[in-house]
Amino acid sequence: MITGPIIAIVFIVLVATLLLKKYYPHAVLLIAGLLMLTVAYFLPGHDPFPEFKKGFIGFNIFKAVRNSFAGTNAGVGLMIMAIGGFVAYIDKIGASKSLVYIALKPLGLFKKHPYIAASLVIPIGQILFVCIPSAAGLGLLLMASVFPILINLGVTRLSAVSVITACTAFGMGPASAITVSATSIMETDTVGYFIREQIPLAIPLNLTLMITYYFVNRYYDKKNNVAQHEVEVKEPELTAPLYYGIIPIMPLILLILFSDIFNFFGDEIVLDTTTVMFISLFVALIFEMIRKKSVKDVLKSLTIFWSGMGDIFKTVVTLIIAADIFSQGLISLGFIDGLISTSQHLGFGAIGIGIVMAVMIFLASMLMGSGNAAFFAFGPLIPNIASKLGVKTTTILLPMQFSASMGRTVSPVAGVMIATAEIAKVQVMEIVKRNLIPLVSALLVMLIYYYI
Repeated sequence: MITGPIIAIVFIVLVATLLLKKYYPHAVLLIAGLLMLTVAYFLPGHDPFPEFKKGFIGFNIFKAVRNSFAGTNAGVGLMIMAIGGFVAYIDKIGASKSLVYIALKPLGLFKKHPYIAASLVIPIGQILFVCIPSAAGLGLLLMASVFPILINLGVTRLSAVSVITACTAFGMGPASAITVSATSIMETDTVGYFIREQIPLAIPLNLTLMITYYFVNRYYDKKNNVAQHEVEVKEPELTAPLYYGIIPIMPLILLILFSDIFNFFGDEIVLDTTTVMFISLFVALIFEMIRKKSVKDVLKSLTIFWSGMGDIFKTVVTLIIAADIFSQGLISLGFIDGLISTSQHLGFGAIGIGIVMAVMIFLASMLMGSGNAAFFAFGPLIPNIASKLGVKTTTILLPMQFSASMGRTVSPVAGVMIATAEIAKVQVMEIVKRNLIPLVSALLVMLIYYYI
């Protein structure tokens, strides 16, 4: 029966249109999901509420929302909120700036090679993005620190801001919300996924970006004859001692040391991401107590952590819940079965499906300006697709995850793009123009590397 999948496609087009017009994504995804569940209830051969054997449909659709809230908040939601609270806290105490200050020191060695210096920002920034997993947050941090350094080295404003946005092109690492979502979907270990799957793929992609940005920025600067506007160079402002730079990378260190991959301390001691975030928070509190010697003020600063958790809940966690309802609606209308059937009829197979989903997520992220929104909407559908194709979920999900964050980096409506363009006093579309060739090249390299 093709009625259900056709209705699902109509909803997908409608949702994409509304998101492109900057409608609130949480509401759009949630309402679309509820409507699809309702439509599926009245279509013959569809059962959108198998867990609710009896009951009034008007109540059952909201029971589905309740279950999504309960399941998300008890697991992946708490983990992401803990990450958000920790990121907010280390930013407030200045630990993020200390880490960036240390990481950017090597750039001074390339004063005679400005475009090489600009390209080197990408892998350095990617490492920082693993520890500071906020695209807009890291982008603004780098604009305050590395942007003046690059300008002083002879890099033009557009070239500098383009490589800074490229630092957020791959959402990866145990502290990344999109990684947490992916590993939750696959029911796998975040550190193992990071080391075994993400890092091997990120290495050639980072090299691709470094090489393409080198030539693309040189080409556009020469073509546009961009004048270099000198700025007064200032050292990145430090608000905390340099040794505070260890705090942002502490969760990563702990997760690796106590993961079941290395098994340094036996099977009895294995830490999860949420626990590590709370441990790292209290280590940061101890650092603050030693530095400030005011227990009252330090304890009061814990409100920053709670506020950070709340901010993440109202933005990311609620988006995950809305996207979960949306994906339930697609499943209930038979969208997955229709996609598999059509793909097999066209002879696509697992590789073809993987490529189609990766490109679709890339384009969706460009339209939405959010890699999370695109991935959260379609990621939960992949286990069913992978099982029917007889392949591992990772085979399709990992390229989708990277495509989602890459698409955001060429979106004119993404927060990180708008914020960095405003500070650099350049047009967002000019950054998009510079980012498009490198990011499309990285997408092609990823698909070739992963599937061929």
